[in-house]
Amino acid sequence: MSSGATETFRAARDFLLDHRTDYLRATAEFDWPALTEFNWALDWFDVVAATEPTASRPALWIVEEDGSELRWTFAEVSRRSDQVANWLRANGVRRGDRIVLMLGNQGELWLTILAAMKLGAVLIPASTLLGAADLRDRVERGRAAHVVVRSADAPKFADVPGSYTRVAVGEPVDGWLDFADAEREPAGFSPDGVTNADDTLLLYFTSGTTARPKLVTHTHVSYPVGHLSTMYWIGLEPGDVHLNISSPGWAKHAWSNVFAPWNAEATVFIHNYTRFDALGLMSVMDRCAVTSFCAPPTVWRMLIQADLNALRTPPVKVVGAGEPLNPEVIEQVSKAWGVTIRDGFGQTETSVQVANTPGQPVKPGSMGRALPGFGIALIDAAGVPSDEGEICVDLSRRPVGLMTGYADDEERTAEVMRDGYYHTGDVGARDADGYITYVGRSDDVFKASDYRISPFELESVLIEHEAVAEAAVVPSPDPIRLSVPKAYVVLAAGHSPDAVTARSILAFARENLAPYKRIRRLEFAELPKTISGKIRRVELRGREHDVHADPETRVAGEYREEDFPDLRD
Repeated sequence: MSSGATETFRAARDFLLDHRTDYLRATAEFDWPALTEFNWALDWFDVVAATEPTASRPALWIVEEDGSELRWTFAEVSRRSDQVANWLRANGVRRGDRIVLMLGNQGELWLTILAAMKLGAVLIPASTLLGAADLRDRVERGRAAHVVVRSADAPKFADVPGSYTRVAVGEPVDGWLDFADAEREPAGFSPDGVTNADDTLLLYFTSGTTARPKLVTHTHVSYPVGHLSTMYWIGLEPGDVHLNISSPGWAKHAWSNVFAPWNAEATVFIHNYTRFDALGLMSVMDRCAVTSFCAPPTVWRMLIQADLNALRTPPVKVVGAGEPLNPEVIEQVSKAWGVTIRDGFGQTETSVQVANTPGQPVKPGSMGRALPGFGIALIDAAGVPSDEGEICVDLSRRPVGLMTGYADDEERTAEVMRDGYYHTGDVGARDADGYITYVGRSDDVFKASDYRISPFELESVLIEHEAVAEAAVVPSPDPIRLSVPKAYVVLAAGHSPDAVTARSILAFARENLAPYKRIRRLEFAELPKTISGKIRRVELRGREHDVHADPETRVAGEYREEDFPDLRD
């Protein structure tokens, strides 16, 4: 362990805590800590876990659907992760080995994350929803030497070839090591050497909204230290009880269920449920005094369909990430809870880059300003910084919270790191105060009648209609306009997918959108999503191209403006 590294990291962390509501000073004066050797599990987590009052605070608190609980202090998590590290080492895990980690929200997940870090092993997080084909890809492309999975998921690996070590968590599985045996190991862990700051720690397979998943490489600083920006965005402080709704296996889980809260010495709080229940969730939040809450827009949209006033003591810090938040959601939560949801923007490739931070004005529709340590430029089609363009990270001041690149893909890495910027593939517009409004993925933005259309802008209007729970807008071929905006709509409870509802939604869009932005077609349907919950507009665009190659083709359940004479131009 390095006491120097610990103090360097602590100084940067404390600066952000001390200026968590002073955005201008934080952005002007914050410097990323310069670290050459750093192991976050040893140099940070174990250190704070040995120091009061943090040692006796709950580090991990999991409430199950039946009311049973797991509640471990920082000191307990430190000791137990030492045991797991010793056991994994005894079973052949070495520095640099790659481990596919496929667990649910259970204590063993956090213990394995810390244990792997202590060993200097590389983690490949995987969702429990993955099937055999995806797992073959993870093991093969990830060159995994070990897998740690739930016993219930062990059968999925029967068709995944390889000589990897198999570890089962739960009931014993024939031919697999039993994770429970780690409890017999002694506490206290001695590393076999130093961990370099640029050693690989995480390999993330992206969710693949438009193409084959990429393999994102993060180091022992790019996520552990990089998520100081995420801690700052949320406003986390020591002693907070932070609930983030995210599934293990995806980057957002590491953002807000590992690094950001534990950087702040806050409690990671989990409510495990098999089916989302808004009232049940709020009841648990009340009982357990959750002070900080993060959820993706899908969850926020489901919450506002319920009685938000059921939560008697709302959290004082509420944020949203994963996809941009619609203004309607922010307004309804503000009315019910008296707090403003603060949007944030980042990617698997980065920590939070742009966000609305504590104590700062929130502009409707904007996702905020560049975070301390991030230089953000908007690059237009000519490759010139502008007020609207692709959101890019300035590499002349390369932030710690940025991936090293895509594993085994130098060409793709060079493409996104070209011309002195990291290119996110997302488009935004910046106002005179530096606030950035999200426009959309560069491959989602389209033209209709030669006007540029942002799907997100149209979707934000649609969900203000009482019948709309979710919506996705894509171009639909049109013989005159080239394409017109079409909405795929998921209805809120109590509304029927019929002509009456369609007309009401189309009329609402007509009243609230400029003529060139109006929704011209509508179809009631479930939205295709990645298993991380992001809408696959690319799939809907492809469907439109195939179904409406002949623009006169109609499909069942589709309604058009011309079906309603009073809505015609």
